[in-house]
Amino acid sequence: MSERTRRGFTIIELLVVVSVIALLVGILLPAIAKARDQTKAAVSAANLRQLGVAHGSYAADWQDHQFTLIDDHMGDYGNDVTQAFASYETRNGLRHPPILLGWAKKFSTGQYALWELGSPGLSAYQPITFVPASGTGGERFGSFRLPNVKQFNQYTCGRFYHPMYYAPKGVAVTEFVKGAFESPYEYRLKEQQDERIAWSSYCMSAAAMFSPDIFRTSRSGGWQNPWIVGGAFRTPGYGQALYPSLKTHVLEHNWLQNPQGTTCNPSFVDGTYGGCEPFYFNHAWESSPMTLFYDGHVEGVGVRRAMRADGRIRAQSDDPDAGLWSRDTAWGDDGYFISLGYDQANTSFHVLTTDGIRGRDVLSR
Repeated sequence: MSERTRRGFTIIELLVVVSVIALLVGILLPAIAKARDQTKAAVSAANLRQLGVAHGSYAADWQDHQFTLIDDHMGDYGNDVTQAFASYETRNGLRHPPILLGWAKKFSTGQYALWELGSPGLSAYQPITFVPASGTGGERFGSFRLPNVKQFNQYTCGRFYHPMYYAPKGVAVTEFVKGAFESPYEYRLKEQQDERIAWSSYCMSAAAMFSPDIFRTSRSGGWQNPWIVGGAFRTPGYGQALYPSLKTHVLEHNWLQNPQGTTCNPSFVDGTYGGCEPFYFNHAWESSPMTLFYDGHVEGVGVRRAMRADGRIRAQSDDPDAGLWSRDTAWGDDGYFISLGYDQANTSFHVLTTDGIRGRDVLSR
């Protein structure tokens, strides 16, 4: 009886198998990467929905008013932020309520204390700062960037550093804040003794936090300095939103959706997150931040869509300053750091919405 000859794979067969595996990997890897990307976007959308519920709870407690960090009548105390805060303390016998961040350790003593926001100081109380307090900086910063301070996070998780305030696709931010989520006490990172803060991935609509009279249309007199307008800091109620399905409420501050392989913006010398300052949501044509609207729905809003909507409104008017966002603020056409963008994107929607809460950031499809 003859012994059966054992036959191995030929080189050709092995090459075919390797080629098939490589082909499958080439097909599956992009699909897996896309699925992961979509999952992270879904997490961000879920975060925004939670914030929407929290804002609704806040409004229910405060007679329909939106979240604010500044006294409604602060403009009556002076014609600029420094004068107003000094006058407030003199006239009331106590300083303006501070911006509270959370419990954190004093590195000098090892004891825990309820920390207040230091720099950028007075500039942070305003929805957005057009003229910063002398010597403090903070221009174009403000409470619209602070959705996770203690005054508001009592409606969510009770913590400054919590995953719901940080979009998972914001690599620069999440890497910087890594480790802080596990600590229930420290609003700062344990290793960050310079007290640098990792701002939330989300930002509110600054224009919608002012009285609508500040971001008036050009035909109604145009933008006004809030320090010379009575009641400028009285936050409008939700009921004042004329187009709740078209007015953005909260969105991803940085360019997280459809990135082009670059994260840090070289135009910023000293970035917030370990020297890195990400490109902002309005810095690229392809950016499409996950967005919460005033009617509660969440969707991605492309910068191109916002620009087209703004262009349609401008084309219908002979006013050079007309549009869905105000070009006549103290920053003119540069708006919200437009000149520091990645490409030729040209919009400050959401942040500088014309008519504030009464305005629109997009048009119906």
